[in-house]
Amino acid sequence: MIVKNLSVHNFRNHLTRDLEFTPGINLITGANASGKTNIVEAIYYLSLARSFRGVEDEDIINRKSEYAQIDSTVYEGSIKRNIRILITKKGRSVLVNGKKVSKLSDLAKCVNVLLFEPKDVMLFRGSPKERRNFLDINLSKQFPIYLEYISRYEKVLRQRNEILKSQKVDEKLLESTTELLVKYAGPIINYRAMFVKDINDILIKITHALTGARDKIEIAYRPFVANTSDYQKEALEAFNRSLENDLKHKATSIGIHREDISVSLNGREIGTYGSQGENRLVALALKLSPYFLINDQDKKPVVVLDDVMSELDKTHREQLIKFLRKFEQVFITDTKLEIDGATRIELQKTKEVF
Repeated sequence: MIVKNLSVHNFRNHLTRDLEFTPGINLITGANASGKTNIVEAIYYLSLARSFRGVEDEDIINRKSEYAQIDSTVYEGSIKRNIRILITKKGRSVLVNGKKVSKLSDLAKCVNVLLFEPKDVMLFRGSPKERRNFLDINLSKQFPIYLEYISRYEKVLRQRNEILKSQKVDEKLLESTTELLVKYAGPIINYRAMFVKDINDILIKITHALTGARDKIEIAYRPFVANTSDYQKEALEAFNRSLENDLKHKATSIGIHREDISVSLNGREIGTYGSQGENRLVALALKLSPYFLINDQDKKPVVVLDDVMSELDKTHREQLIKFLRKFEQVFITDTKLEIDGATRIELQKTKEVF
């Protein structure tokens, strides 16, 4: 997969910006406040129609405008897709080759972006939600049906929580909603378990390439109930055991929305016992690993590394750059990095900073 070009209008500090990219490494440089991260944010937005910075759409629009627009041409082998996203304060619209796309799962099929940003160094020490997001985003990209399962589960979860918040809980309605939660959670657990198994098979190789060390790294996924032949019975029993607690706190306390993964380095949980450098490099390896789960070369994701190099020492920086040359297309932001053979795009600091 190759992002050929990008045009943004009224996107944060970029009133108008037209850029051309190439396969291989694209190095986006410039002084602080020149809008480097804003460019890769726009590339990421092509993938999921949302920012990786956790902001609302209206925060992306330049303060002197009523809208923002992203245009890009993306190639999947010989398949050409012209993507246009219009973002207004009332909503957004997505067009692919002139046809409106209403489902995020359809957009997810068109553009796949793997991202590593500075906050990912805290991936193993932060909230379980961040680690679930890693699973959910990558599984949705690899299997669009997974996004449908998550959407259905979250809809039913909201309904169940509303029932729990009622003055008088309708027990029959609560029971039927719980059964639906159990139904939708089953395939989600299967996909998560399969994904973690596949990642474990390649994570050690990636970490070795990045660090030179042959450490033992393993991801552990512990579903709230194992999806065996007795899954439905055991899941319903688990919900029954938690019912009193759910009624007391007026919220669903168990389920796939509460699950977590942990990563161990040489038998010790890295989030607790690993150094800052170990957390950074293993998190980077984990975020890059889904690239190698996709066999079709034309569907390989675009890789975005935002402000990563400055935190690495010279040896690890060189090892990472060597490793990145294996990828179809990479975007790296940095203030002054030099990479032999990379396409360099230098942004000038704008007068208008958003």
